[in-house]
Amino acid sequence: MPKFQCIKCGTHIPTSRHVLGYKTCMTCGEEDAKKVKHCIAPMHKSNYMVFTRLEDLKGINNKGGNVK
Repeated sequence: MPKFQCIKCGTHIPTSRHVLGYKTCMTCGEEDAKKVKHCIAPMHKSNYMVFTRLEDLKGINNKGGNVK
C-alpha cells in the first residue's frame, strides 16, 4: 500500500484523504482554508452568489448589473 506525504510539511496523509484529491495533511489544509475569504450576497430578483474578490462585489447590487 503506497504512503502519501503532505506537499507542504511531508507528514503522512491517509489514503482515503488522498483518494479524495487532497495533497496536504489536515493541519496544512486548515491553514490554507483560513486564508480564503468569501462573501455571499443576494442578487436583484435572482439567487445568492458567492464572491471571493472584493472588486467583484462592488456595485453588484444595482438593478443594472455590475457598476464600477
